[in-house]
Amino acid sequence: MNYAEEIAAALSIRPDQAAAAIRLLDEGNTIPFIARYRKEATDGLTDESLRALGEKLVYLRNLEERREAILSAIEAQGKLTAGLKKQIGEAKILSVLEDLYRPYRQKRRTRGMMAKERGLEPLARCMKDPHGRDPAQEALRFIDPEKDIPDAVAALAGACDILAEELSDDAALREWIRQKTWKQGFLTAGKKKKAGEKETEASSAEPKNRKLAARSDVYENYYDFSAPLGRIPGHRILAVNRGEREGFLNVHIEAPADEIREHLAGRLIKSGNPRAKDYLQRAAADAYARLIAPSIENELRNTLTDKAEEGAIRIFAENLEQLLMEAPMEGRTVLGWDPAFRTGCKLAVADRTGKILDTAVIYPTPPQSRVEEACTILKQLIERYQIDLISLGNGTASRESEQIIRDFLREEHSSVKYVIVSEAGASVYSASALAAEEFPKFDVGQRSAASIARRLQDPLAELVKIDPKSVGVGQYQHDMDQKRLGEALSGVVEKAVNSVGVDINTASAQLLSYVAGIGKSLAKNIVAWREANGAFHTRKELLKVPKLGPKAFEQCAGFLRIRDGEEPLDNTAVHPESYGAAKTILKVLGFAENDLRHSTVKIRHPDLTALAKETGLGKYTLEDILSELEKPGRDPRKEAARPVLQQEVRELSDLKEGMELMGTVRNITDFGAFVDIGVHQDGLVHISEMAERFVKHPLDVVQLGQVVKVRILSVDEKKGRISLSMNMKN
Repeated sequence: MNYAEEIAAALSIRPDQAAAAIRLLDEGNTIPFIARYRKEATDGLTDESLRALGEKLVYLRNLEERREAILSAIEAQGKLTAGLKKQIGEAKILSVLEDLYRPYRQKRRTRGMMAKERGLEPLARCMKDPHGRDPAQEALRFIDPEKDIPDAVAALAGACDILAEELSDDAALREWIRQKTWKQGFLTAGKKKKAGEKETEASSAEPKNRKLAARSDVYENYYDFSAPLGRIPGHRILAVNRGEREGFLNVHIEAPADEIREHLAGRLIKSGNPRAKDYLQRAAADAYARLIAPSIENELRNTLTDKAEEGAIRIFAENLEQLLMEAPMEGRTVLGWDPAFRTGCKLAVADRTGKILDTAVIYPTPPQSRVEEACTILKQLIERYQIDLISLGNGTASRESEQIIRDFLREEHSSVKYVIVSEAGASVYSASALAAEEFPKFDVGQRSAASIARRLQDPLAELVKIDPKSVGVGQYQHDMDQKRLGEALSGVVEKAVNSVGVDINTASAQLLSYVAGIGKSLAKNIVAWREANGAFHTRKELLKVPKLGPKAFEQCAGFLRIRDGEEPLDNTAVHPESYGAAKTILKVLGFAENDLRHSTVKIRHPDLTALAKETGLGKYTLEDILSELEKPGRDPRKEAARPVLQQEVRELSDLKEGMELMGTVRNITDFGAFVDIGVHQDGLVHISEMAERFVKHPLDVVQLGQVVKVRILSVDEKKGRISLSMNMKN
């Protein structure tokens, strides 16, 4: 089946673009490769567009597979009419398809089925027949104690069960109810009543009870919550879901039930037996309450959750991309500082290549407070290894450590600078098998300090070692579909790695595994070959790596870099398939290949039409090659200095309403941004406080790592909450 037109309409692209992308994906090409090296075929579809296209393609193919299975199942029952086949063939979404299949699906024995087995279907038909007899009189004919029909009441009840089930299986009715509920329904939440709740809240002696009561306070905003289904922010959906799962909230959908019951009864009564009106109303009410409403509520709750997760994943992905694309501080010797209290602060010195030269543990923070001894060790490390920067993690004891570092540098008149970095995920990495393999002789604290040092030198290379879900830049990430989240975040990492490019002679297996066409197995083979044979001298040598064939080479080669290799173009994003054209361009422009080694190619307004004719290249490829030739080996990551907080604020008690501070954006959600202002708890700038104007989404105003000026609105020391504003004119 051709899905191009449907996908094109959904993504607002042309059918020929969609068709080309589908063909390339089906041929086994990766998304980064298509986005970078097949722009002519897709007319410049971006990485994001291609990923959305791929997801839509999978959905449509799964839908088609389900459609064929349903058609086969109904046909096997001998019930597939031309009209039903047409309806199934035209269904565009899975819920409609399943509604059409519902009457024919194999079910567990229902009340309606059992009523039919007892021979009550003729009585049900009598109720629906506008010319039928009085059902109360007709029911007397079906009394049969051996069939568990002791009286007319039981017979009528069974007949109503049959009608209720038939009504529930009506696909058009279910869709009408679904849409009616979505448009007019409300999601409600309330505090769940639990036995022993008063004791839990009152007992301060029991740590478990105190913890439970504190956890309960998190959901106090939802103890009397109601909002229209179509207008609930995603973060509220995820919050009530969590509160429900943890046992603090009762959550329901309030539908326009009276209207729906009236509509259902009207459908039966309009063409039914006038003398069966009461029974038909009873059947309609039962169909809705017992069979339809719970199912529709589950469907709509799932729809709300899916949309909320989609939004949360999008925000997480954008945050993660910003984090991965932060500018590296290459060529500097860095001291990583993992702060702590009782167990001491762990230090690790990373040289300019990221090699760990030394580690130490110092105890300048309470309860030991051995500041003088710590400063002596710090001074020795700085002098011995000519340290340029101190990378301080922002976790527990960070502010106390920062004050010690600041005082030390001031007293020593040192030129060393320090930077506070997010240490999210460092503990996860330090306890992983990968960290144990990389640093077998280090304890978890030393590994964490090493990670903190390296993530300042090259955030991308270090963060790829950590599960993306653990880097601390999302919301409710542990509550959503982990497979869906993992796939989305892996796509972000893949995009970042391939847009930057990877030095094949220094990259870890983890970094290489995200390069297009490689994966974990080939990444390990590349590293093993490198360790056994020495550095790669040309990209072509990749073909010597076991199991790395021509297809994998085609996909990965352009994203791998070889510095100072035999072929200057190997240090650019020019694909080997275009080397001939690139050399022709250099010759036409009057440059030699070796000029690329010294970045001396200064291209000024070349005749693109003439070059295209000379090389046979398309517009996109030609422009990309010219860009690479002018800046060979360039790193596209933004050159943005890391913020250094230099303010005398270390505790919540230091904060006063109205105080203005500089802070660093640490996390972005769909309801605001969390800003590090120098205390243990990040403050929240709600979306309504981000600017004077209306802000549709926080990402329109701030970016991860951005330094912003904020004003204290309120501080709740008991709950550890800080409310901030970026609107300085209020």
